[in-house]
This record gives sequence, structure tokens and C-alpha cells, in this order.
Amino acid sequence: MTIREANALDKIPILKFCKNTFSWGDYIDQIWNFWISEGHLFLFEKLSPVGICHAFYSGNQTWIEGIRIDPNFRRQKIASHLVMHAESIGKEKNTLFSYMLIDTQNSSSILMANSLNYDVFQTWNFYALSPKKILNSNIHFEKTLNCKLYPHYVKSWRWLPIDDDVLSILHDQNKIIKSSIVGEDSIAILTDSEHFERTLIVTLFSGSEKNTLEIIHFLQNYGIEKNYQRIQILTKEKLPILDSLEYKISFHLMKKYLT
Repeated sequence: MTIREANALDKIPILKFCKNTFSWGDYIDQIWNFWISEGHLFLFEKLSPVGICHAFYSGNQTWIEGIRIDPNFRRQKIASHLVMHAESIGKEKNTLFSYMLIDTQNSSSILMANSLNYDVFQTWNFYALSPKKILNSNIHFEKTLNCKLYPHYVKSWRWLPIDDDVLSILHDQNKIIKSSIVGEDSIAILTDSEHFERTLIVTLFSGSEKNTLEIIHFLQNYGIEKNYQRIQILTKEKLPILDSLEYKISFHLMKKYLT
């Protein structure tokens, strides 16, 4: 058995066991070429490919995603070996933490992560919002953020660290918005999906419900104006019930110290 970097020729055998990962299928076929070009797509091989895992290294952290194991080879700790391999590369790059995102209902993956000393760091909720022309909202663009209060933002479904360089880029692009009508501020960070066209990904830090509703209304207008098909909201809070807002799923953000 071998762990190696995947290449373009591995796509067909990998996709054969990634067709029915979820009830709706899988997204690996749509993201494969991006991961190949980005590198660090690790493949576990037993004569033929039986598992994959992608890693992304940013600042002081390792991000692990896309763990897929052939159903005929599960319960053989293949996922654990792939994760540990990704961590070993992270240690070589002097990353201090490793993160992964797991569906709160996926008990087997949570147990696997726990066995490797990952703990639940935070729990996040995923909502889909429909673009819609609506009354103007009361928000303004924010210039800066307290990185201790907002240490991460979501970019293409990766929770990435916020630092001064990231803040400068987000500010220059008017990607940080805030509503301060009443109660605690609600803040959102906007990013375009790197993998799926016309998809807006929003990291939402909800303060008061009134402020959050203002941000939601802004996002609906923004979606229409910028011609987005989909708006995906990731937040730690529960959002108000709206016709255009659909709760999808919850995830545990798992964290491990690599030192």
C-alpha cells in the first residue's frame, strides 16, 4: 500500500467510488482538476486507488478536505493514514493547527477525527439564500475587524485565518459589511466561490436578529445586482425563518494542535 500525489490519470478510478457519497451524489468530479493543479491531493493505493484526501496549507494552519474511501475498503483506517500524511506535510511547513469540517450527523467520521486527537472547535450552520430584489437595507462597508473576535472566514468552504493582508484585500474589494441598527453588530464577509460559477459564499457573524435581517436583505439585493445564482451562508448562529432562506445542514469544525 502507498500514499502518493494523485495525477490526472487517477480521476476515472476515483470517481467510480465517489458517485454516491451523499444522497445527492458528490462534487469531486467538479473540483478534481482544481485540486490536481493546486497540489496536495493525496491518494491511497492498494494495487489501485482506494482513497483520497486533499490538504490546503495557509499561514499557520493545515486544512483537510475531500476524504473519500472506496466502500469496499472502509474500516481499514485508510482515512486515518491519509489525514496523518497530510498532517506530516503540515508539520514540515511549520503549521501549528489542523482543521477539518464534518457533518454533525456523520458519527463515523467524527470518531475517526477523535481517534486522531481532533476535538470539536465550533459548530457551523449552512443556509441557502435566494437572490431577490427587496427594499434597500441599512448596512455599511467595514474597513477593519478585530482578528481575535473574527479569526477565520470561509473561502471556498475552507475556514482560513484572517490577518492584516487578508483584511486589506477584503476592505479594498468592499467584501466586509456590517449592520449596527440595534443591539450587537452583525458582520458578514463575502467571497466568490473558486470552484462553482455565480456562487457567493458568506461568513456571517450574527449579533442581533434585526441587524442580521438587514444583512440578509442586502445579500439578496447584492445577489441580483451581481448576477449570482446561489448565495451560501455559513454561520454559528441559528437564523430567522424566512421564505427565501433555507437551512441545509450543520457541521463541526474540528481542530487539532500539531505541535
